Amino acid sequence: MNEKNTQDSPKLDENKLIALRKEKLSGIRSQRHAYPNTFRRTDYAQTLQNNYSSQTKEELNDMNISASIAGRIMAKRGPFLVLQDMTGRIQAYVDRKGLEKDHLNEIDTWDIGDIIGVRGPVGLSGKGDLFVKTETIELLTKALRPLPEKFHGLTDQEQCYRMRYVDLIVNQQSREKFLIRSKIVSFIRDYLAQQDFLEVETPMMQAIPGGATAKPFETHHNALDMQLYLRIAPELYLKRCVVGGFERVFEINRNFRNEGLSTRHNPEFTMLEFYEAYADYHALMDRTEDMLRKLAFHLYQQHTIEYQGSVYDFGKPFRRMSVKQSVLEFNPSLNPDDLTTVTSLRKVCDAMEISYQDSYGAGKLLIEIFEKTVEGNLDQPTFITEYPTEVSPLARRNDDNPEITDRFEFFVGGKEIANGFSELNDAEDQASRFQEQVLQKDGGDDEAMHFDADYIRALEYGMPPTAGEGIGIDRLVMLFTDSASIRDVLLFPHMRPE
Repeated sequence: MNEKNTQDSPKLDENKLIALRKEKLSGIRSQRHAYPNTFRRTDYAQTLQNNYSSQTKEELNDMNISASIAGRIMAKRGPFLVLQDMTGRIQAYVDRKGLEKDHLNEIDTWDIGDIIGVRGPVGLSGKGDLFVKTETIELLTKALRPLPEKFHGLTDQEQCYRMRYVDLIVNQQSREKFLIRSKIVSFIRDYLAQQDFLEVETPMMQAIPGGATAKPFETHHNALDMQLYLRIAPELYLKRCVVGGFERVFEINRNFRNEGLSTRHNPEFTMLEFYEAYADYHALMDRTEDMLRKLAFHLYQQHTIEYQGSVYDFGKPFRRMSVKQSVLEFNPSLNPDDLTTVTSLRKVCDAMEISYQDSYGAGKLLIEIFEKTVEGNLDQPTFITEYPTEVSPLARRNDDNPEITDRFEFFVGGKEIANGFSELNDAEDQASRFQEQVLQKDGGDDEAMHFDADYIRALEYGMPPTAGEGIGIDRLVMLFTDSASIRDVLLFPHMRPE
């Protein structure tokens, strides 16, 4: 039985194909080492394409270029094998006159998905395709499972997530998304380093989870016999670094939050957090705008990007307005008096059928209205400022109005991308707000913060005026790769077991 042309026979039972490939592998084992590791590649497909595909046959012959390539067989076209490596595709031309009969017979048994190595001169086919002629060719890895049918690829989206390794082999679009993700992270690192920020690493396991309001994952350290938490944010440790004298610090790493799965949420996700001494939240908005504008141009050589059918312009100045201003703009039936007291805000919530708890103060009620009526409408790049103190336990109070903080959130396409503020460096005020969070936790709020006495002690040594910000890398990648779901930009998203 031969697997030839099985890509055109999708109904052929996969188990039979696997059995056939295992039979072939058994034959190889009987003759030699089945998985050799002596072949050394010196050339990549895309590099060869870039350097030589514009040459003529005669020019290539005169240049006498030899190459050593390796990759996965993606197609068979007569004497040509299409190989795919990490950079792209190139053909290998099987020279049947230059190889021994037994070797040719073995090559004929190779399947789509097998990984091979080829050495030989670089040439150009009659159709103008670059190839490497096989002076030597060998099987490096026998693939025991067939790849998805070539015309449709891996089309089931859940299978793309579960078997990302296959998705990356057969779907160029998926590979491109993760290449862009890498470029985004590299750009951010370079941008901040050029601005004299120091990259640091802070604990993933913490005795007290802090820096955000979220429910943590819990674990146990056997040797210390103590409960630990996977971090929900690195914020409090990064600000300890600022206290210690590292005045500009950043970290790009994982956070963990014990919450549900959605198109915008994964239990573990990647965040950029950066802190700058002697700066305020206005300076961070300016820096964020500059960084994202340059990022868009770095990726696409233009300042506009398309996301889910809409075009967003990062070249224009980003809009800035307060929470109250935005609520009034998107709810023209309301007036400023409707947003001033708990009583008036409850009436607004009741009229809009927005649920709330009796413990909510005016600030929390205002945010409930904002999230339900404004957030999803913030399409173009927009900073929302002046968040209520009630929902900003780590942000500095505004000098003119203690009911609000010097805080912003950044939105594009109706999604929050970043959160930043002038940091609270008043140790006594911070201790008071931690205590308020403890009362909320005692009242049943699983996401309220713990009281971190060591962090208070750090603040008592003195933290300079500082501004800090967090940017969700996954959501940023979604935006810049036109991806509807966070799972599309995570190599291995969390899913229920099969």
